[in-house]
Amino acid sequence: MAVLEPTEESQQFDVGDVIVTETPVIRRAIGAAAIGNITEWYDFGVYAYFEPTIKKVFFSDLGDTAGTIATFGLFAVAFLVRPIGGSIFGPLADRVGRNKVLATTMVLMALSTFAIGCIPDEHRIGLWAPGLLLVARLCQGFSTGGEYGNAMTFIAEYAPDRRRGFWGSWLEFGTFTGYLLGAIIVTVADGVLSEDQLLDWGWRLPFFVALPLGLIGVYLRLRLGDTPAFERIEEAEHTELSAILKLWPYLLVCMGLVLVWNVTNYMLTSYMPTYVTDTVPGHGAGGLSSTTSQMVQIVVMLVALAVIPPLGRLSDRVGRKPIGWVGSVGLVVLGLPMIWLVRMQTLVGTFAGLLVMGLLLICFSATLPSTLPSLFPTEVRSGALSISFNIAVSAFGGTTSVVVGALVGASGDLDWPGYYLIAAGAVGVVSMVFLHEPNGRRMWGSPPAAATEEEARELVGAG
Repeated sequence: MAVLEPTEESQQFDVGDVIVTETPVIRRAIGAAAIGNITEWYDFGVYAYFEPTIKKVFFSDLGDTAGTIATFGLFAVAFLVRPIGGSIFGPLADRVGRNKVLATTMVLMALSTFAIGCIPDEHRIGLWAPGLLLVARLCQGFSTGGEYGNAMTFIAEYAPDRRRGFWGSWLEFGTFTGYLLGAIIVTVADGVLSEDQLLDWGWRLPFFVALPLGLIGVYLRLRLGDTPAFERIEEAEHTELSAILKLWPYLLVCMGLVLVWNVTNYMLTSYMPTYVTDTVPGHGAGGLSSTTSQMVQIVVMLVALAVIPPLGRLSDRVGRKPIGWVGSVGLVVLGLPMIWLVRMQTLVGTFAGLLVMGLLLICFSATLPSTLPSLFPTEVRSGALSISFNIAVSAFGGTTSVVVGALVGASGDLDWPGYYLIAAGAVGVVSMVFLHEPNGRRMWGSPPAAATEEEARELVGAG
């Protein structure tokens, strides 16, 4: 099986051709891109941890199982429109610039998240309540479709070739920061407010926080120019879908990597909170309290947060593929054992199972933000990445909670999360076989990138 390589002719560059971006500028670019991820995953964290509360607010007339499926369904439905957002915002970013599109998606995301907190409950407006929640979730999905692929592209095109793994890992540092922030706020709300207060008004407050976060993100993004790689394009033209589809082998590799990454991601962050506190106890086993489960998840997120940047830095030394292999093979081998640990329903067992899942997850989180943009040339990078990324996330990642929840509910087999992770790991293994190693290479269709003039001379001297 041949490894896919970028299909472009060899070029000779001199020092003047090398893109030199100083470290302070790169740091500002990373911060501007990561703030969108913080806002996006803050919302997902709040929604996942507030799942029992949201179920009571919007689906109190349904039974417990049907209410859970409906709540997860509204979580998943936002992913149905992500490919639409990606197919619009991705090619648009290839035409008008990454930064303009990122500012637009940031505004849409913040407003739609804020709007969720403004929706009256089911007792006040009946079916209009879940209907309005559906509209808000669709708006979130549409904006997110243009957010993540462009954010990856934005960081990758700013980063120097030799440190792209390290700088790219900070995008996922923002992801875990947002999720952790959402988890902490929900945990505090659960501990401070009574159930009546939560159902009446307390659940709204975390969603309101998204608006100031979004305003900060827009401010940071508008202060920056566009990426040096995009500015080197002589004339940005409208991206034809046919030009992207010609890259179908690279699109498939991208989708496979996104699948294994996001199935693991949503299994840990979206399904496990309910699995630990509701699903397993509901099948006759003991259970951890909601607060204890939340604290365990927070500790796992803190560990991941601390490890992601060093792992990204390590990938600049050993390559992206060795770390990706660990994550993919680890899911195949440890998919069931980690779920068995969680099913023990002891503090130590649950923590150990979730920690293993989290460590396998960050094998992808620390490396793929710098890997996926390298699969596509600069002229169509944002469009190709946004479309392939969002199709895979919509079909497999965002549906993880509702699909696995339905499989467990229908079969009564609590091992289904493990089976699902094993299947995802197998897809990751196949994708890794075909992936070319991007470490240290210039971006496809772009000149070499360096952090200093000295490094630029070294790159040219090394060919």
